[in-house]
Amino acid sequence: MKLFIRAIIVVAVVWLGMLLTGYGVLTGSNKNAAGLGLQCSYLTARGMITAQYLHTDSGIVGVTDCPLLKKSGEVVDN
Repeated sequence: MKLFIRAIIVVAVVWLGMLLTGYGVLTGSNKNAAGLGLQCSYLTARGMITAQYLHTDSGIVGVTDCPLLKKSGEVVDN
């Protein structure tokens, strides 16, 4: 039971941190536009957001993979 309560407390602290900072965690990605675009989905404290990036395998003109964290435009403390 103690482990369950600690897990709930950790999840609540992480959610509060995401709410105050505005960051989101990567939940998934899809290639689109004939492989030139990369659509990344992020879970924030306020819901899901989607970001579009230019994708290349080399990473010279775009990103090779989605960033793990993304700052959203909506932050509570602004």
